Amino acid sequence: MFEVPVYNTQGKQVDTLQIGEETFGSSVNVDLVKQAVVTYHANRRQGTVKTKSRGDVAFSSKKIYRQKGTGNARHGDKAAPILRKGGHTFAKAPRDFSKALPRNMRRAALNSAILAKIIGQDIMVLEGLSCTEPKTGRMAELMKNLKVNRTCLLTLAERDKNVYLSSRNIPDLMVRIAEELNAYDVATRSKMVVTREAMKLLCGKEA
Repeated sequence: MFEVPVYNTQGKQVDTLQIGEETFGSSVNVDLVKQAVVTYHANRRQGTVKTKSRGDVAFSSKKIYRQKGTGNARHGDKAAPILRKGGHTFAKAPRDFSKALPRNMRRAALNSAILAKIIGQDIMVLEGLSCTEPKTGRMAELMKNLKVNRTCLLTLAERDKNVYLSSRNIPDLMVRIAEELNAYDVATRSKMVVTREAMKLLCGKEA
């Protein structure tokens, strides 16, 4: 059984949430989390770079001068890589860097990433979060009350425009909803703040 502290918006602990080992597992699968992070990195690569090889440049394939008797080094056509405006020796071509990760593995990697935060005491449940209007100062004050001064992932149960607008100008603060959470977002942030409603969704319960 794991214990996760519950804080209010003033930064005071008001409760403790009990989470069983059957929810996120009993041990962290480090290799799976690493595989998920590598996959997300690979899927973000564009792979659209393109350079011209000696077969792509617009030059005649005629030999620029005869092979012997000129006193110069032997040469082929003007598209040779060592000549000005010639093609690249190892020309780059568009390619697909994306990797596939099955749904069950993605879910297991997310559970392991969350479990790592629980074991490392880098996760806290937030109670009473509400934004009636977008105010960056209030969100910054909330993070200060929670003593979060590093990269942080704020997880909500549903989309809240005011929370997004209040958080977008705060460095190192990312806002996600529970259903869009992935292992990469969790693993690459030092701290994780989850609303009580979002935590219920992550635990597989109705909010």
